[in-house]
Parts: sequence; C-alpha cells; structure tokens
Amino acid sequence: MNDISTPPLARKKIANGAEYIESLRGRGLTIWLFGEKVEEPVDHPIIRPSINALARTYDLAVEHPDLASVVSPFTGERVSRFLHICTSAPDLVAQNKMQRRLGQLTGTCFQRCVGQDAFNALYSVTFEIDEQYATPYHARLNAFLTDMHRGNYVVGGAMTDVKGDRGKAPHEQTDPDLFVRIVRRSADGIWIRGAKAHQTGCINSHWMLVMPTMRLGPKDRDWAVVGAVPVDAPGITYIYGRQSCDTRAMEGGSIDPGNVMYGGQEAMVIFDDVFIPNELVFMDGETDFAAMLVQRFTAYHRRSYVCKSGVGDVLIGAAASIAEMNGADAASHVKDKLVEMTHLNETIYGTGIAASHQGFATKSGAFLADDMLANVCKHHVTKLPYDLGRIAQDLAGGLVATLPSEQDFRHPEIGELLKKYLAGRSTFSTEERMRMLRLIENMTLGRNAVGYLTESMHGAGSPQAQRIEIGRAMQLEYKKRLAKALAGITPELNPEEVVEELGGYFGRVFKLSQG
Repeated sequence: MNDISTPPLARKKIANGAEYIESLRGRGLTIWLFGEKVEEPVDHPIIRPSINALARTYDLAVEHPDLASVVSPFTGERVSRFLHICTSAPDLVAQNKMQRRLGQLTGTCFQRCVGQDAFNALYSVTFEIDEQYATPYHARLNAFLTDMHRGNYVVGGAMTDVKGDRGKAPHEQTDPDLFVRIVRRSADGIWIRGAKAHQTGCINSHWMLVMPTMRLGPKDRDWAVVGAVPVDAPGITYIYGRQSCDTRAMEGGSIDPGNVMYGGQEAMVIFDDVFIPNELVFMDGETDFAAMLVQRFTAYHRRSYVCKSGVGDVLIGAAASIAEMNGADAASHVKDKLVEMTHLNETIYGTGIAASHQGFATKSGAFLADDMLANVCKHHVTKLPYDLGRIAQDLAGGLVATLPSEQDFRHPEIGELLKKYLAGRSTFSTEERMRMLRLIENMTLGRNAVGYLTESMHGAGSPQAQRIEIGRAMQLEYKKRLAKALAGITPELNPEEVVEELGGYFGRVFKLSQG
C-alpha cells in the first residue's frame, strides 16, 4: 500500500507513461468485473485501454513539457500540470490547452481532470475554513500536495455519492450510508463508510480525494468530510462499470473495438470503514463550507470539459475521412455538415477557455475559473457533442451500425466477399473504410461514447445543475436597470454603483471592461 508516512524521497518519481503503468502493478486491489475478481487490472483487456489513456498524460509531459507539466513550487522539479495549483488566468488557460490536446491524442476520457479540479478547489476552501475556524486543513493539504509532487502521482477525485432518495438530505436517508460519512473518530483520525458512483479513473489512480457531493445542513455534520485515501487502502472495493461494446476488447482483433489503444474508466467505489489519518483529513464537520467546495469544484470542472473539443476534433476528422472514403466529400451538404460540426466544437472550446481567461484570485492566491462561463461551457457540452455524433453518423451511413465482424472479414472464404462488397473509393482499402466506421461507432455508440456523450451529459452535473447556477447569476434586476436607463425611465448607474449592485460575476466583468 502507498504509505504517506514513507519518506517521500525514498519512493521513485514517475517520469513517463511506461513507469506509470508499472506503478499500478501488484497493488492487490479488490476489483469486481463480470462477477469475478480481477487479479491484475493492468493486464485485463477491458481495463488496459483506460490505463493507456492516462499513461498518455505522462508521455505528453515528456514530449511537450511547457504544455503538460509545470515546475512545482513545492519541490522545484517538473511535475504533471494535472497536479498544479493555478495562480493566474494563464495557468487556467494552459490547463484547457493541455486538455484539448489530450482529447485529440486519445479520442476518449484521460481521467485526470477531476483530481486536478479537486486540488484547486480544496486549496482555496481549506484556506478559508482555516481563516474562520483556525483549523489545520490548508497546511495539511500543502504537505499532501508536496508528497504528490515528489512522486508525480495520479490523484483522482471522488465526489458523486449514490444519493438514495434524492428528495432527502443525507441525515434523512433510511440508510445513512447512501452518502459517504464518518462512522468513527479517534485521536488519530476518522473512519468513513459509503459509496461513490461512476468514479472516473479511480482504479488507475494512486490516491483519491473524497469530497461531499452537495450543500449540507447542520444535521449533516458526519457527511461533511474531505480526505485523501490511497486507492489500495484496506476496506475499499471497486465494482467496474459496463460500457457499450466493451467485450470487443476481449476478442483479440484490432478493428471491431474502434479505438483499440485508448478508453475511459468508470467504477463504483465502496468504502467499508476505511481509515483516514488526521494528516490527510481536510474537512471534518464544517457543513457551512460544503456548498462552497462543490460550487468551486464545479467552476473548475465544468470549464474542464473543453477536453470534449479535443475528442470532437477526432470525430470531425473521422466524419471527413469516411465521407472521402465513401466518395461523397465533394457534395456541398457534406462540406456544410463539417462546417457545422466545427462550429459546434469551437463553441465548447470558446466558452471553456473564456471561463479560464476571466479567472480571478481567491483569498488563498489560487485562481478560480469564471463560474458563469464555466456553467455555460458545460451546458453546451450536455447538447453539442450529441449533435456532432448525429452528423458523424449521418455522414458515415448505415454501416456504422450494421458492419459485419472482424472475424468475418478475416475469414478465408467470406472475407473476400466483404472486401469486394464493402469497398468504397478505390484509393482506400476496404479495411481502412471498416476501421473508420468502427471508430465512429466507438465514439458515438460504443465504449468511448460513455466518455464523449454520456459523460458530457452527466459529468460535473446534469443540465439542470448548470441552469440553476446560470439562473442564480443572471442578474435580471441589473439588466432591467440597463433597459430602463436607455428607455429614459431611470438614470444611468455610475461605475461605482454598477460594481456595488452587481458583485460576483458581472461585477468582475464590469471591472475588466473598465481596464
């Protein structure tokens, strides 16, 4: 088990994707898949593509250090940008550029954004909890961050509780374990119990940051818990989530999986009285700060969905390629559909990166992404990838869902028939056409549709969650004042009155507009 008490410098720092993959071996995790325990997840054909996708984050840092790594303020050495606390708007923008590039390289979810955004949210929230209650959380978090930087580890975030009856608070649930809670406290630490649902990349991480999933009331004190847990801690069970077409990875071919190299990962994490020592506890009962943590995390994480624009780049390329292979690329409607796909994809990127550009400093010095534009970005993501997928399927044609299997294509008798009757433009082989069709299927119907479509809908909150936040920040009264001033009903507000009346998002925007 990874032990925080082990002298950090005695543990090897992970430098590249190969070393990362080796760091996952022999951990003895309790993982269930298809009703059986997985002995070594690194070698499991369904799990390995998700490990490869995360390994790519390390290799990108080697290939392009300025894009995917930073010099750690804690150690003075280069570490993954996913472990970095952003202290400027350019820092936030750099994260987005890295995320888009990784989406382009993997065509799937590379699983590190939740941990990145959890660190950044906790950095400012622990600072402000300490300011109010004289707690030691911020210093503990800095010590933990330092240790993570020394090892260049993967830290996942565990926020989404299973929730039970959505109409009840945690303390009102018939079963109190339906939200992760503290079941015991001692002088040395706490024990937690409960479950987190569809946790991205949890098995591929070294550590998890456990956090509350919603605003909490005074009676929810035991559920107001934040702590760091090694993924191989005693008492943790992982139940792997099914994905569409996932067993194709076990068939041994390279065509039918669509994206044979990379994939995403979701699993349920069950905590059965898992111990967290005091030095790794960053919230214990401060219910009044749970909403701040969730809101700040979502401000980071909802603009992190610019990663889907990188995946969208791949889908646009696949759609353009299949149109060419079909001999339809010269048609005006095909060109127009590719323009529409590009327009939708850049809308996602534009709103996300704008949220980063308009980031602002918190009391801790960490920069927080603009919450209004972050929510606008994520709300686009709940819709626009589905439109891109629809157009890609339109351009692909019906074979995207009815293509015969790779076994048939490789068969000595019927394979030749398929090569003959599934041919498209003569400059491309039948196999090339089949591979492109399978990639589109993979991204819009298959296993990576989870990371591109379903995750776009529900990750970082379903559509209504963004609409609630947008509604809270839309400042209708101020906008009515603007209209009334132009209509000659009321006098125009002076700059000082604007800032005072607006506060929050629009106050910051107004200040920016004034230079």
